[in-house]
Amino acid sequence: MDSFLIALNAVFPFLFYISFGYLTRALGAADEAFMKKLNQMTFRMFFPLMMFYNLYDKEPGQGFDYRLVIFSAVSVILLIILLFLLIPRLVKENPRRGVLIQGIYRSNFVLFAIPLTENIFGRAGTVTASMLVAVIVPIYNVSAILILEYFRGGNIRPLTLLKKVLSNPLILGAIAGAAFVLIGLRLPSCIEKPVSQFADMTTPLALFVLGGTLQFSSMKHNMKYLLPVLAIKLLLLPAIALTAASAMSFEPLERFVYFTMFATPIATASYPMASNMDGDGSLAGELVVLSTCLSVVTIFLWIFFMNSRGII
Repeated sequence: MDSFLIALNAVFPFLFYISFGYLTRALGAADEAFMKKLNQMTFRMFFPLMMFYNLYDKEPGQGFDYRLVIFSAVSVILLIILLFLLIPRLVKENPRRGVLIQGIYRSNFVLFAIPLTENIFGRAGTVTASMLVAVIVPIYNVSAILILEYFRGGNIRPLTLLKKVLSNPLILGAIAGAAFVLIGLRLPSCIEKPVSQFADMTTPLALFVLGGTLQFSSMKHNMKYLLPVLAIKLLLLPAIALTAASAMSFEPLERFVYFTMFATPIATASYPMASNMDGDGSLAGELVVLSTCLSVVTIFLWIFFMNSRGII
C-alpha cells in the first residue's frame, strides 16, 4: 500500500495539470493560438528561472555528480548511434527515419524529471536532476538538429549549432545558477522570494499548457510505427536503464534520475522541429500525444515497482 501511495503521489499531479489544460481548451476558455503563445512564454521566461533556482538553491557541500553525468551522456550518445545505424535498415522514408530516431531517444526530460524527483526525494533531489538536465538537453538539441538535417539532405553548420545551444533558455538559466554557486553570490531576499515562486510555477504551468495543446488526430495509418516506438520508449528503455543503473551501483536518487531520462514521454519540441525540418510532422505529433498520455500510467507502474522492490 505504501508503494502504491508513493507512486500515486508522484504521478497524479501530472495527470491533474495535463487534464486541467485539456479541459480548459475543450471548454473554450482558451484557444490553440493562446496555448501556443503561453507555451513560448513558459519556455523562454519561466524555465530559465526554474533552472537557475534549482542550482542556486542547492545545499552547501552538494557537489556535481560527475559519474552520473558522464555515464548518462555516454548512454544517450550510444543510443543515438545505435538508432542511427538500425532505423534506416527498417524504415525506407527519410522523413520518418529522423522522427523515429528522435522519438526513441529524446525525452521530455526537463518537464518531467525535476518534478518527479522532487515528489519522491524532496527539494534536494531537484539539484541532481537539474545538473543532469543542463548536460543532457544540449545533447538532445544538437543531435536532433544533426539527425533531421541529415535525413533531409541539408548542410550542417557548426557555428549555427553552437549558437542554438548557447541561446537555449534552459542552458542560460543553468549557466547563471552555476555561476552564482561558484562565485558564492546570493540574491537579496526581496528578489530571491519572487524568483523562487516563479520557479515553483513553472512545472504546473508547463504541464497545463501541454494538456491544452494535445491533439488527437487519426492515428490508424501510423500505428505500425507508433506501437513499437512507444513500447521501446516506455517499457524497454526504462528496463534497460534500471538494469544499467543497478550495475553501476548508483544510489537510489541517482538511479531514479537516470531512469527518468529514458522513461519520460517524447519531447514536445520534437514535433515542431520535425515539422519545420521536412520530417513527418504528423507522425511526430502523434508520438508526442500518445507517449504523454501513456507515460502517466507507465511511470506510475514503474515507480510502484521500484519502490516495492526497494530500488528507490
